[in-house]
Amino acid sequence: MNYLSYKQFQYLKAAQMEAAQVWNCCMEMHKAARLAHLPWPERDALQKATKGRFALHSQSVQMMVAAFLANVQTTRHLRQTHPQMKMKYLWRTKRFYPVKWPAQAVSKEHRRVVLPMGKGRPSLVLPIALPQHSGACSLVWNNGFELHVCVERPQAAEAPGTVAATVDLGEIHLATVTTTTSEALIVTGRGIRSLKRQRQQQLGKIAKKQSRCQKSSRRWKRLQRAKNKQCRRAERRIRDLRHKATCKVIDFCVQHHVGTLFIGNPHGVRDKKSGRHHNQRMALWEYGKDRDYLTHKAKAAHIMSFTGSERGTSSQCPVCGHTHKPKGRNWACRVCQFSGHRDLVGSINMHRLAYETQVKFPRSFTYLRPGPSRSRSSRADTPQRCLSKTEAQPRLAQTVSSETDHPSELA
Repeated sequence: MNYLSYKQFQYLKAAQMEAAQVWNCCMEMHKAARLAHLPWPERDALQKATKGRFALHSQSVQMMVAAFLANVQTTRHLRQTHPQMKMKYLWRTKRFYPVKWPAQAVSKEHRRVVLPMGKGRPSLVLPIALPQHSGACSLVWNNGFELHVCVERPQAAEAPGTVAATVDLGEIHLATVTTTTSEALIVTGRGIRSLKRQRQQQLGKIAKKQSRCQKSSRRWKRLQRAKNKQCRRAERRIRDLRHKATCKVIDFCVQHHVGTLFIGNPHGVRDKKSGRHHNQRMALWEYGKDRDYLTHKAKAAHIMSFTGSERGTSSQCPVCGHTHKPKGRNWACRVCQFSGHRDLVGSINMHRLAYETQVKFPRSFTYLRPGPSRSRSSRADTPQRCLSKTEAQPRLAQTVSSETDHPSELA
């Protein structure tokens, strides 16, 4: 929200500081009970202790109490199931905390939303047009104030089918999907990588200018605001492309009647040191978010999803099993002369790990972009020279024939 006045900004800041006091009150009561070996306070005791003490709406205080108890319950579960993590119960005080409003407290008017702040205090009015089926709201600080809104989406009643599929996550190609019926999809991630590279270059230029300034000076603060603005803009665009890319994966699964989805976890890619340039690309690769987005969207489509290690799937021939480290995007076997897309090879080999079945290498695959690229430059997406000349289809959705030369794959 970049249109806030100074008075509104200070009002929101004070609201988050007041919410932090609610959290600290609950934390102190829980900590005192733990140290004294007394029964832990439950919801009724915490709500009674926080009632009428803070300059917030009563239902907002109740939601923060519920969030605190959920955090305690999660910590207790992790301490029992993962003792090696040495999880601690809440003990640190907060200065700021997101303010929450339930759906019944949010008032939607014509092109604006009214968020109550409690009896006798002016409500927070924001010129935002919320969706019709929007629910609870949260005021979050993310290098600037953001209003997070919950919107209900219809859930599928049953699975689309019984076909199994695997997803190979990547940094160049965000997701590569293959099914047991030899259908394949590749969603590129070059646009996301291009936006991240642009963001890092801009931040480097600003940081170079800041190094010549005295910290906390007016020029230094102006450059810091420019840095925060650049980060927020890049994050919004990257998040939008990530949502669109994962939606295309789930739509593909629904279209081909997929009922079970295996999502590979490339957890070991950051362990190997391969130079500062490649290490930076790996550090910026947010495959955990891709996995979470796919899991959430698969659940909404009633597709059972699970994850596991994909170690060794990209370096093994899907025909003869010969292992070697490939170079480039094309995987060529030195023994049986098989040739195919490198990411498709990884996704096909995952069927052995996940379902213990052998799947034929697909003869063709669909290549999609998450959305329109940020510019007309081919660097933001796959160069056209990588595609067949006969594939003069719309650039947003192209079906490309895979380079399969092995006789057994042409049968």
